[in-house]
Amino acid sequence: MMDAQQGSAHTSHTGPDTISEQTASIPEALSRVAPRLREIRQARGMTLSEVADETGLSISTLSRLESGGRRPSLDALLPLARCYRVPLDDLVGAPSTGDPRIHPKPVKRGDRVYLALSRATDGMQAFKVLVAPQKPADRDKPVQLRVHEGTEWCYVLAGRLRLQLDDEVTILEAGEAAEFDTTRPHSMTNDGATTLEVLSLFSRQAERSHIHETG
Repeated sequence: MMDAQQGSAHTSHTGPDTISEQTASIPEALSRVAPRLREIRQARGMTLSEVADETGLSISTLSRLESGGRRPSLDALLPLARCYRVPLDDLVGAPSTGDPRIHPKPVKRGDRVYLALSRATDGMQAFKVLVAPQKPADRDKPVQLRVHEGTEWCYVLAGRLRLQLDDEVTILEAGEAAEFDTTRPHSMTNDGATTLEVLSLFSRQAERSHIHETG
């Protein structure tokens, strides 16, 4: 009888201690958010102004979040997670759940959709890019060439890719790949009648140009 009572007392004693420990760890977790927000933004090469434009948060709010002058809320962290395309846990520095799967969120830019297939790092990031077929009225329009720092690599999964570097045009079929320096004027367009599917590796600068800038 005595053993049972002792066991019961021990069980009831650990509950409050566990809750107290978890509650005490909340301020510590929140204190890690500010430097983490700045680290992720800088790794993506984005300014506060660019993040403000994409999230709808003011520059002053972003600055206070990064300096620790404002307590982070879900209303602020959710648009930031979408902007940086990272899980919410990454922003708060939560321990890994052990799940290695990536859950990409589509980002639509013009005639194409980007799906991040790897987590954000300081190096290259993998994307699946879906490009809709060109409308007949758009086929004769001049192609917009981009120039930016960085490197791109692409592999055609399905469809036909028209790759233009300066004045040189190369058509890539499914199963073909290309790599190029993006300081050269370049464009990648759909040259077929079906959706173009491309696996791409973007450097941080290339990702910023294609996904964060919509012009």
